[in-house]
Amino acid sequence: MIDKTVWGGYESGRPDRSGQAEAFDAIGDRYDEAFPHKEGQFSAGLWLVDTLPPGSRVLDLGCGTGLPTARQLSDAAFDVVGVDLSAGMLELARTYVPGAVFHQLDIADLRPGGPVRLGRFDAVAAFFSLLMLPRAEIPHALRTIHHLLVPGGLFALSMVEADVDDFSIPFLGFTIRVSGYLREDLLHVIESGGFEIVKEFSYTYAPAFSDVPPEEQVFLCCRRTG
Repeated sequence: MIDKTVWGGYESGRPDRSGQAEAFDAIGDRYDEAFPHKEGQFSAGLWLVDTLPPGSRVLDLGCGTGLPTARQLSDAAFDVVGVDLSAGMLELARTYVPGAVFHQLDIADLRPGGPVRLGRFDAVAAFFSLLMLPRAEIPHALRTIHHLLVPGGLFALSMVEADVDDFSIPFLGFTIRVSGYLREDLLHVIESGGFEIVKEFSYTYAPAFSDVPPEEQVFLCCRRTG
């Protein structure tokens, strides 16, 4: 039985994110063309590679095309599982990273007591995936990630620093909805979700070609507590 006071709307099933998924289905590999330089994401992935032993089980949550993270982790001899809402992105990911396993799922599907059980992971990577959720859902997503991790498991994530909640923005010819926090607020949300922040850094990033303005990207390397 899911505690409704803890899980909000998640107990009633998957939230409707069809518009987001359809946008990324249509964007496809144009995403990697618009965002070719992912130094921050690669650096946070390298923290996982340097910290975990080979053979560790890692979840790439919101894996997109699998580049660069699923490929980076697979090349490091990890057992990689990728999850994304976009069937089009996953089709590319299966081509780019044949050594990983990919599932078309929503994070709400993975909640404790939810319809899908992928087991526990030594680490979870969530690069720019939590920002696709309304703020009200982000604590629930963090509890799900905490549940998916083994005790002491690692969590690497990134968000765009912005004081917005479920805000519509133009993105590569489509409209998507995003959320963000100012840095101190983000740190509080992550720590309240049951994580110790081991390392943090940021990059100012301007897409190669896009209607999205330059953004401040915050990367956090965390460890599950409790």
